[in-house]
Amino acid sequence: MIKKILVSQPKPASEKSPYFDIADEFGVELVFRPFIKVEGLSAKEFRQQKISILNHTAIVFTSRHAIDNFFKLAKEMRITIPEDMKYFCVTEQIALYIQKYVQYRKRKVFFGQTGKIADLVPNMVKHKTEKYLIPMSNVHDDSVKLMLDAKKLQHTECVMYRTVSNEFTEEEIKAFDYDMAVFFSPSGINAYTKVFPAEVLEKVAVATFGPTTAKTARDVGLRLDLEAPSKEFPSMTAALKDFLRNQKK
Repeated sequence: MIKKILVSQPKPASEKSPYFDIADEFGVELVFRPFIKVEGLSAKEFRQQKISILNHTAIVFTSRHAIDNFFKLAKEMRITIPEDMKYFCVTEQIALYIQKYVQYRKRKVFFGQTGKIADLVPNMVKHKTEKYLIPMSNVHDDSVKLMLDAKKLQHTECVMYRTVSNEFTEEEIKAFDYDMAVFFSPSGINAYTKVFPAEVLEKVAVATFGPTTAKTARDVGLRLDLEAPSKEFPSMTAALKDFLRNQKK
């Protein structure tokens, strides 16, 4: 029976999070502990890529990390972002986050609905003359580049931040007593298996979000009990709720 679940993400800021509903409904303890953290590149590291931000007329943001590190680097490099710079974001929530750094209403901001860059591409095609800059993590593939090449868009991908392991303390390792662990990235899986021995791992149920995370879990031999998203359960919380409900039967 699942009683204690480790969620490899920061604790939700809002008390209205579905995770807290799950804890109340099923009487489980949820512990939020990121296995990875994001670090921004320094200006010196970014300059080694020999990319000029001001040679571009539009920025494509796929996450809040991308926004934070783009504006942090611009400030560190003493770059003034032009008033007419356009921003293309994969969701409205990410688009609204830009307000932390610029006056949203004075900017030209476009966003997609699904969180996938493929959903944003038709909007980008409508602005075919733009020169797009795409801040990315050090962990990425060529799928975005190939997608934009196919549409003959002018674009440059650049690394602005990296994913690193959020090291476990000796106390955390000794006190590890979870029945289930929830993962959202291959990096989280790798950090987890690097720390804990096989005899510990085989006792813990594993839930993954996204096909690449699930594949990584299988590749390293983890016991994979729950995969999300699915057509029936598009979010991890919905899938987890169904899993725990079936456990009760």
